[in-house]
Amino acid sequence: MKILVINCGSSSLKFQLIDSDSEKVIGKGLCERIGIDGRISFTPGDGDKITKDTAIPDHNRAITLVIEALTDPQTGVIKSLDEIGAVGHRIVHGGEKFTKSVIIDEDVIKAIEEVSDLAPLHNPANLIGIRACQSAMPGVPMVAVFDTAFHQTMPEEAFLYGIPYSLYEKYKIRRYGFHGTSHSYVSKKAAEMLGKDYSELKTIVCHLGNGASVSAVKNGKCVDTSMGLTPLEGLIMGTRSGDIDPSVVEFIMKKEGINVAEAENLLNKKSGVLGLSGDVSSDFRDLEDGYFKGDEGCIRAINTFCYRVAKYVGAYAAAMDGVDCICFTAGVGENGPLVRDIICQRLGFLGVILDKEANEVHGKEKVVSTPDSKVKVLVVPTNEELAIARDTNELCSK
Repeated sequence: MKILVINCGSSSLKFQLIDSDSEKVIGKGLCERIGIDGRISFTPGDGDKITKDTAIPDHNRAITLVIEALTDPQTGVIKSLDEIGAVGHRIVHGGEKFTKSVIIDEDVIKAIEEVSDLAPLHNPANLIGIRACQSAMPGVPMVAVFDTAFHQTMPEEAFLYGIPYSLYEKYKIRRYGFHGTSHSYVSKKAAEMLGKDYSELKTIVCHLGNGASVSAVKNGKCVDTSMGLTPLEGLIMGTRSGDIDPSVVEFIMKKEGINVAEAENLLNKKSGVLGLSGDVSSDFRDLEDGYFKGDEGCIRAINTFCYRVAKYVGAYAAAMDGVDCICFTAGVGENGPLVRDIICQRLGFLGVILDKEANEVHGKEKVVSTPDSKVKVLVVPTNEELAIARDTNELCSK
């Protein structure tokens, strides 16, 4: 079965067409600057990328362009939509209702709408993508795969905040966590790489990119994760502050004379390594260049970022009463030898010994710890689209 994977952002739409048997990517692309001007790029199989600037006023038009790219007589990869057996949609927030992926029906759509206030930039866009696909491909089964679902196995002591319990009961204010599809895929792949039983491993996954999070996976279940009610909590990220004293927000508002929305924008888009570096960049490649050139801002940003990651790893080792393996994934985790090295230097108390030569890997599966390291350290490229396709195939093949 050919499965179309759709990942709708507020102004973008990523897509991949995947063969469920071979798990090969048949074609992939990106619609960006939706509602601004518009651009679509498409790569058919192993072919060259094709890019076209074209008006994309909304997500409905984006879906139309995706279909046109896939079925184009010259550069397309399928003859008609009849070849698409199912569609898998990435949904950012599923609240407490969804603990696993589900086939989409009207009740599911209603439930996604009900928790949209928890992810106002993403869930509405995800819903638009669903409706657009339903309109273009009536009768084709569709599956919702939730970023939050993998973390729904967290125990109460891990997800509750120290606020009046009545606020949790009324508004479901709690830790939800994100990047769940990635954490699930990587933790399972790590067990496969090590030849171990997934249900018997204690794994810490460090999903490090512009958005970053850490999860503790004990015996195949997530028991804690760093992101919270929103993706702002936890690690320092590209432009997000991560954990701060809540009183800092009021303090900044008074000192800078800004309102709540402006403070939220500052913490989400102007902080993180961007702010720490003195506005050098939110891109770790730029920061690494500056680090090796001795730029104080870049050194400060990278060291502070790595410190926060190492602190979470230590906390999660305590939460699971030990750890068997630590995985690095996502853009920085997969391609940042420097970041991995600095983090692992702080984890010697766990018995972590990094193999400096092996650690020079970029974007490939590899064990980067020494044979005598008590905790295995792995680089595991994430593949959220494949994980979505697998869940979609499993539900639609029943």
